[in-house]
Amino acid sequence: MSKFPITRETLAQVAPKLAALSEEVLFGDIWQRSELSPRDRSLITVSALVALSRTEQLPYHLQLAEKNGLSGSEITELITHLAFYSGWPTAASALAVFAQLTLE
Repeated sequence: MSKFPITRETLAQVAPKLAALSEEVLFGDIWQRSELSPRDRSLITVSALVALSRTEQLPYHLQLAEKNGLSGSEITELITHLAFYSGWPTAASALAVFAQLTLE
């Protein structure tokens, strides 16, 4: 992972327009649409991040997934399931991030 994690605050300093789009469009519109629950959106988002090996984004979205109702065992199962679709290394990397969050 990066030594300089991008948070909402640092994103706003580095790329104000991208931060505004994230707040207004992604989290203000897309995540608020009623067609999928926040829990379902978290399942989809974490799955995509795992499959694409986007480990820098995983900590935030794993924590959000738990806030949106996913249990630790469900997240572990999601990652285990993806090992067979996105590859063993992507799953192992995601489990390392998840383990670090849960053991802190």
